Amino acid sequence: MTEFSRRRWLRFLLFFSSISLQFLSGFSDDSSNSKNGTKAESHSTSSISTGPRVVIICLVIVGVGLLSFFLFKLWQKKKREEQYARLLKLFEEDDELELELGLRD
Repeated sequence: MTEFSRRRWLRFLLFFSSISLQFLSGFSDDSSNSKNGTKAESHSTSSISTGPRVVIICLVIVGVGLLSFFLFKLWQKKKREEQYARLLKLFEEDDELELELGLRD
């Protein structure tokens, strides 16, 4: 992959993670509990606070991104090997071309 496409990929990943963080802050349940004064009770009963949730979600996003990157590289390598094998097969079958060019007696 070229440097330009790497930067483009990193820019896309940063954009996607920032949008995801905006959605997470929107799903916060503070608005309904702040009127009743039970805000402290709701945070004490939840098992995971929002900080670790954000970190876990970011790690999952990065993990999926890395997995897709490595799968893409594996696919590219396989495709390149198939094209090379096809090229070798093409030139192995065509012995008349070598005779015409004088490469083989």
